[in-house]
Amino acid sequence: MRLRGWVPVLGWCAATLASIGVATVALQPVLRTATPDLPSAPLDRAVAAPPPAPVVTSPPAPPSASVSVAPSRTRSPSPPPAPRSPSPSPATVIDGWTVTTGSDGQTTYTRAFRVGGGQAVIRMTPGRVHLVTATPNPGFTVDTVQNEPGNLAVQFTEPNHYFVIHAVWQDKPVAQVSEVGG
Repeated sequence: MRLRGWVPVLGWCAATLASIGVATVALQPVLRTATPDLPSAPLDRAVAAPPPAPVVTSPPAPPSASVSVAPSRTRSPSPPPAPRSPSPSPATVIDGWTVTTGSDGQTTYTRAFRVGGGQAVIRMTPGRVHLVTATPNPGFTVDTVQNEPGNLAVQFTEPNHYFVIHAVWQDKPVAQVSEVGG
């Protein structure tokens, strides 16, 4: 009679194990290509490197006055001064991102991330995420996944332990640092 009480529990355990196995097999192709959606570690675990020094540009020289050597009765009008292209703006820091504007008017966001598995520098422009560098610490390897231009994951891995820096453009730069295992 003791076995009769265990039959429902054993049936439930078997059904649960079977559903986990089926779900694992069915999701493997998706998990291999998708950016991992991992539980987030507190962002204070990532230490952002100090921002690069701002670019200092010298002020433009004032236009030189034109001096006429000999008087003439008819003066040809002097050409207007050439329009100056806007010079790059100095860097500012917003939410840990170093923000610069290039001479073309393009805003660029750059940030260095230092985690237990290594360090990475990520640059973003509206709609695009670029990996500048990724250097793993000893014992770690580095992998990147970028399924679309505005979504990048950098993963530093050692056996049973990894760090993920997930950077996404969402009308502004957004980054999440996660640690799993350890």
